[in-house]
Amino acid sequence: MKFVLQLGFASYRHYMDIARAAEKAGWDSLSMPDSLFYPQATESDYPYADTDAIRGYLEQSEFIEPFVAMASMAAVTTRLRFYPGVLKVPVRQPLILAKSLTSLAVMSGGRISLGAGLSPWKEDFVYNGVNFDKRGEIMDECLEILRAAMSGEFFEYHGRHFDFGPLRMRPVPEHPVPILVGGHSKPALRRAARLGDGWASANTDLETLRSLVSQLNGFRAEYGTLDRADYEIHGIDFSARTLDDFRRLRDLGLTHAGLVPWDMSCGPDDKLAQLDAIRRFGDEVIARMD
Repeated sequence: MKFVLQLGFASYRHYMDIARAAEKAGWDSLSMPDSLFYPQATESDYPYADTDAIRGYLEQSEFIEPFVAMASMAAVTTRLRFYPGVLKVPVRQPLILAKSLTSLAVMSGGRISLGAGLSPWKEDFVYNGVNFDKRGEIMDECLEILRAAMSGEFFEYHGRHFDFGPLRMRPVPEHPVPILVGGHSKPALRRAARLGDGWASANTDLETLRSLVSQLNGFRAEYGTLDRADYEIHGIDFSARTLDDFRRLRDLGLTHAGLVPWDMSCGPDDKLAQLDAIRRFGDEVIARMD
């Protein structure tokens, strides 16, 4: 099992130092959150935690556009992988998204994955002129367009939400960017099994992960993707701390465990504590994982 450092509780001012330290300590990937803006009011409830608590976190946080963050960190590392966990795909125009994704994958030497999700916030859609009620359909079409664009060959698309004639996008990476579909709902798990190269969870616990992975694998069997050796399952159990905890997650079927290695009382600007925690986790868990 590999390890993913979650950057949601770190300041963007330290991203490059964190990336260098994580690469040296043996981490596989860094994942950063995506937030376009903070609406003063919302009609939505957050599905994975208390809405007021999440709103409080968002109001106080500063978010860098994931493609800018990934490009900056890729420039100061050589091995580490990066992905947004997860990007709000259907609120972005898919051809522009495809160009950003393929460009960054080429420039980074193929060290990019795409964590792909919807968004729980209705305002992300309506403020961008996107139909919130059709978000699942739009998501599916976006993923299909991204796949076709990464081929580097001419293609055209005629869907319910996007319609365009033959085009080709180059350069594209030697290998298509892996798409990790996020979400806990049955439609999200089905989408991950049917269209994804992997699945990414939000914050959860061991028993919830056990249930979600079981459902995901059931859908993968249904769609004929259960035998894919390269399929990735990324899970986050914030209660996991010890080597045995992560071995349990591995035995559950996770290929990648996401976590924040420092104590949550550590502020986002406490770079020294964060760097120390990154190194210690590398020594105490990553290096000893069998």
